[in-house]
Amino acid sequence: MKRTSRALVVFAAGIFAVSASAQDLKPGLWEVSSKLQSASGETEKAAAEMSAEMASMPPEQRKMMEEMMAKQGVKMGAGGPGTMTARTCMTQEMVERNELPAQQGKCKTTSQPRSGNTLKMSFICTDPPSSGEGQYTFVSPEAYTTRMVVRTTTQGRPETMNMNASGKWLGADCGDVKPIKAPAAK
Repeated sequence: MKRTSRALVVFAAGIFAVSASAQDLKPGLWEVSSKLQSASGETEKAAAEMSAEMASMPPEQRKMMEEMMAKQGVKMGAGGPGTMTARTCMTQEMVERNELPAQQGKCKTTSQPRSGNTLKMSFICTDPPSSGEGQYTFVSPEAYTTRMVVRTTTQGRPETMNMNASGKWLGADCGDVKPIKAPAAK
């Protein structure tokens, strides 16, 4: 998978480690749907290319790729073109530590104190190289929305992407979806 596509998958999952007042959220299986928009259109182009690559694969290979992504809780295009859906497990321990599910990658995240139902955060990642800021709005113990601005490099050029996401609680049982461990503090 191309580096652009890898970054797209990481960002579109839209799941960052944030120390928050997550005690208002329920532990269990969560589904996060994300949509990215970029100023240059490169992100959308990469998503379309990735979808086209998947569509052109022989059925057995496509099934294998979809199953591999599903094991990570990821499904492309589940909410329409350019949308990615990821499922993640939030354990009772994560809730008790006031932690939201972690992003895969090497990232340092800082958050501001929660104000009402809103939490603002910023992040810097080294793999994939990126930075940004965002805001979580906790709608209920079973739902939240996120808006983020992500700065990265696509095909050697700086790129700014806007991501809108929503998370919804699916149930207490995570099934075969494993929690993503938060990166170790440095």
